[in-house]
Amino acid sequence: MNKFRPSLRQLLMTIVSALILTSCNNKTDDPSIIETPFTGKGNPKELKMIYWQAPTILNPHLSTGFKDSEASRVILEPLATFNKEGKLLPILALGIPSKENGGIAEDGLSVTWKLRQDIKWSDGTDFSTEDVAFTYDFLTNPLVGSVTSGDYAIVKKVEVIDKYTVKVHFHNVTPAWYSVFVGNAGVILPAHLYADYNGENAREAPYNLRPIGTGPYQVTIFKPGDSVIYEPNPYYRELDKLNFEKVEIKGGGDATSAARAVLQTGDADFAHNLQVEAKVLEELIQGGAGKLVTNFGPLSERVLLNYTDPNRTSNNGERASLQFPHPFLSDMRVRQALALATNKMVIANQLYGVTGKPTANFLVSPEKYVSTANKVEYDLNKAGQLLDEAGWKDTNNDGTRDKNGVEMKVVFQTSVNPLRQKTQAVIKQSWESLGLEVELKSIDASVFFSSDPSNTDTVERFYADVQMFTTGNLNPDPTPYFKTYKCDNIPQKSNNWSGDNYSRYCNQEYDELWDQVITELDPEIRAKIFKQLNDLLVQEAVIIPLIDRAEVVGVSNNLQGVNITPWDSRTWNIAQWSKTAN
Repeated sequence: MNKFRPSLRQLLMTIVSALILTSCNNKTDDPSIIETPFTGKGNPKELKMIYWQAPTILNPHLSTGFKDSEASRVILEPLATFNKEGKLLPILALGIPSKENGGIAEDGLSVTWKLRQDIKWSDGTDFSTEDVAFTYDFLTNPLVGSVTSGDYAIVKKVEVIDKYTVKVHFHNVTPAWYSVFVGNAGVILPAHLYADYNGENAREAPYNLRPIGTGPYQVTIFKPGDSVIYEPNPYYRELDKLNFEKVEIKGGGDATSAARAVLQTGDADFAHNLQVEAKVLEELIQGGAGKLVTNFGPLSERVLLNYTDPNRTSNNGERASLQFPHPFLSDMRVRQALALATNKMVIANQLYGVTGKPTANFLVSPEKYVSTANKVEYDLNKAGQLLDEAGWKDTNNDGTRDKNGVEMKVVFQTSVNPLRQKTQAVIKQSWESLGLEVELKSIDASVFFSSDPSNTDTVERFYADVQMFTTGNLNPDPTPYFKTYKCDNIPQKSNNWSGDNYSRYCNQEYDELWDQVITELDPEIRAKIFKQLNDLLVQEAVIIPLIDRAEVVGVSNNLQGVNITPWDSRTWNIAQWSKTAN
């Protein structure tokens, strides 16, 4: 079959898909719509996935939530990705660049990618290097406010050589050339559709909700915060190898109900992010309908401390402004005290069990970059001494430490999840025994991780004193991950709340170390600098690392092909998934 020309079957599927998509997208709020019910409990041609944190947008460059990147990755693809062994695999690229094939420049200042020539977008348009170049322009446009823009700071320009050859130029010698256009943060967007949305109107692009991609499946129905339904992409390069006629991601409920649907009742085939108490998981596994797939990678649960005062507002109406340092969290002794008063062992042993272990580090993988300078420590006496030294004492005998008329009160926020709420409770108990007043706040994950600049409850806005969630480096080279805490990556009103430095930490020494590591070619020196960066964040208590978290998903007994890699989303190889009848 000619790979450049769709078959009659493909064209018919495209027409039908377009009609369905138009109908569904025009009427998603119409209660009279009758959707095709999911019949796939035992149907090998239908895949049902439970994402209790429901996706809200299908453009991962505009969202910090794993839920959104997971749903997007079914449709959108990068040039390459890493498997769980850390090996680069080509996806949209024809092969992996090397010095031997001329892809990696001898001077380390550029990398050249050759693209596959049999790729089409799901609307039938040819995929080309113009899409790669446009994606770079889109992500780095400050008006767009992309959450992945920091990953591309090392890039000077993207040059189109011809339709299937693209050259990425770097500002400096760059050993980690594979940190852009690779993995989940490297998915390519269609230039012909997003060109009119390359600015402040980026979030208005209809393709954020009904994307056109090169991946194995395309969206037919998307209800943000509820569900996504996919069918095969008629222009997918290996259409005949796809095993599902319908894929559904269903949101809602909680992690426990998602686990139950796969492990006990068999109502679903796959459940992501099972952040569930260990003892509950152990009980559900006895249901016999499915199994857990776990993988310790780069993810860790951590507490972030706000360097700015969320209770003051600048003259231009900005809360948590750099203009107003936090009244006590800007003091390193206070932050260190809170770290010492956080009982990680209890959280790990009583709540996470085999799915998590206590950690003292910001970076937990790859092992060659993990620092050994820090230890897990819980010491309320030492914590109290630090607060005394900082001048925070209970002078009015109301049970809360104070200083200069300011009471030591914090709002501690995280997403809605029973495990997180219990973690909050453990921390609250210790901190209040230390003399703080702690107010707990929980926010729906679809809001907390939405990156919506108009919403004040997102992780970027951070209008609380303390917040907690999981993240990690999505690339074996942690350069983009450590860029998170550079001074120029602070989300604020002037940049439309884009950037990942939610704590609003700024340290010139840290920035200089990062600037050094991006050009350092000696692997031993690079490892040393990564450890120094980690130790600055930990020892200054910019964050409080809690748990080295395993990725935990539920997989039904009749689902095959799920192959988790720590360096991409869980759905990265969904084209290879298959299902047997019950």
